[in-house]
Amino acid sequence: MNSAAVIDAVKRPGESRWLPLIAIWLLLLTVPLWLPLLGGYTALAARVLVLALAAIGFNLLLGFTGVMSFGHAAYFGLGAYGAGLTLKFLAASTPLAMLLGTLLGGVAGTLFGLLIVRRRGVYFAMVTIAFGQICYYIAYSWNDLTGGFDGLRGFQRAPIHLGPWLVDITDGGNVFYYFLLAVFAVAVAAMGLLLRSPFGRTLIAIRENERRARFLGIPVERHIWLSFSISCFFTALAGTLYALLNNFADPLGLHYSLSGEIVIMTVMGGMRTFWGPLLGAAVFVVLQDYISSMTVNWMSFIGLLFVLVVLFFPRGLLGFLQRRSQG
Repeated sequence: MNSAAVIDAVKRPGESRWLPLIAIWLLLLTVPLWLPLLGGYTALAARVLVLALAAIGFNLLLGFTGVMSFGHAAYFGLGAYGAGLTLKFLAASTPLAMLLGTLLGGVAGTLFGLLIVRRRGVYFAMVTIAFGQICYYIAYSWNDLTGGFDGLRGFQRAPIHLGPWLVDITDGGNVFYYFLLAVFAVAVAAMGLLLRSPFGRTLIAIRENERRARFLGIPVERHIWLSFSISCFFTALAGTLYALLNNFADPLGLHYSLSGEIVIMTVMGGMRTFWGPLLGAAVFVVLQDYISSMTVNWMSFIGLLFVLVVLFFPRGLLGFLQRRSQG
């Protein structure tokens, strides 16, 4: 083999890692151009970004730490209510609403994680459902503050002042989509750095063999708690974006059914891959929008697809595609 062939062989793996990343961001950046040609609309893509961010946050816990939670909608909903209450009662400031909403959901998850960090398996999952339902019934019953079943109304996202520039995100069009994309980009960059750090590698070690990690002197409970806490912060951030997207927050954003949908997106896309939740969210949201326009039983079709993916593509859709490309 000559020197040129050796150089090509060395370069090819690095190039193969960059090409999918470039393709993903090109698709996301050009959504307003090609999505209408396929019969879609920008708000649909915005919803994909919001739920994908929630699923990516959840995937830190499930895919990279190996711990299941069925109550992540609680932190998503708390983030949404925190943002809505800030805009309605405190100040017409979008950044402040996002900050306080993220803190509300993230801190609640951090404190709750301290109580359940020593639980494992089905016990951990069931307790997370219970906490989520407590939050749901508080929001459902506290009519004076949350609006009860009708939800929290009477607020709207405010323009963002960046020095001399004004970013008007109130119209809900392309400007708001790119605002969501910018927040999404910062969040996934932070998640990527986290997973590449020693902390992220430690989480994977715990996922692969918790007993061996404990024998190596790793404080397993502390790492699981930190993973749970960080996951809640990311999911709460997605909840704030959900409130900004709809100018509305409702108790269903705290319900366990939404937790189930986040699990479906993560597993269907590929829970041990970084971009799998984005693919899962895109498939879920697009199918939900399309099938629900034809029948109220749309969840039956989503459930059937989920079962087929679990049976025939146990690594998720993205895991299957990666395996095919490598083969």
